Amino acid sequence: MAQAIAVPEHKLSESPDSRAIEIFDWKITAITKPISSAAECDALQTSLGIPLPEMTFGSNQLQLEHIPSGWKYTFATEPALKGVKNIELGDGDGGVKVGYADAWLKSRTDPNSQLALPKTVATKPYDWTYTTTYAGDASSDSEPVEWIATDPRNKAHTIPFAELTKPDPILFYAEVPLFEDELHDNGTSHLLVRIRVMPTCIFILSRLTLRVDNVLFRAHDTRIYHSFSSSPPLVVRETNGWEAPYDRVKRHLPKRDDLTPLTDPNFIGKVLSGLPKEISQIGGAGTGWRGLGSKVEVATLKK
Repeated sequence: MAQAIAVPEHKLSESPDSRAIEIFDWKITAITKPISSAAECDALQTSLGIPLPEMTFGSNQLQLEHIPSGWKYTFATEPALKGVKNIELGDGDGGVKVGYADAWLKSRTDPNSQLALPKTVATKPYDWTYTTTYAGDASSDSEPVEWIATDPRNKAHTIPFAELTKPDPILFYAEVPLFEDELHDNGTSHLLVRIRVMPTCIFILSRLTLRVDNVLFRAHDTRIYHSFSSSPPLVVRETNGWEAPYDRVKRHLPKRDDLTPLTDPNFIGKVLSGLPKEISQIGGAGTGWRGLGSKVEVATLKK
């Protein structure tokens, strides 16, 4: 018989646009607002210098705050989009070319387009796939907290995925979309942040998923894990970048004639992460994207 998990004392709060949980030494807040208004988009577009994704949730964010140390970790839309190249793409940027790319780019940057840009934004090339390796931002009210490479011999420096699959109670759950674009019907690019707070830990997955039809699939994941029992408090951050040709992922469809799973970020992420690293994190889809590969780091917080 499975042992019952004790539910720690915690406090939930909610407003029309946000939800929060206070548990142990942490306060976690998820802000989920509607798609940005035209005025908000104009301001953000002027700041970034690129046309925005069709669905931009400019006010959305997820923030963790470790109250004793004043350390904060935030996922937000504007810094995520700042990671999108707003100049001509070069080596390592993972540029993707399709037959409609030039026409699509022109539709976004032509002053005569129905999707006209603010007059203050210059017409210039940018990464039309909205690829970003954004992994969140850390800040501190006191001394900066340093991320260091993990010690592979230290189990506390890993994310215990087996434990995360246990049916423990979920005390807090949120999905925070940051942006999505259908790439002029050539595929889709979107960034979604999800969080689970359980009696023993916090787990976050931020995932950029890119599908360019008949060309490639790409994913960039950031996972944040904290065990409430770690002492001193330890935060583990794992980032992974994967990429593979479209047809290589398509081979894994459960039913050859049903393409629906190719629109599911969970299916795409599972296939990409399950491919041999030589394919998905070294060779990729031949774009030379520097986001490929894996990295695990830890940050130690003050009590």
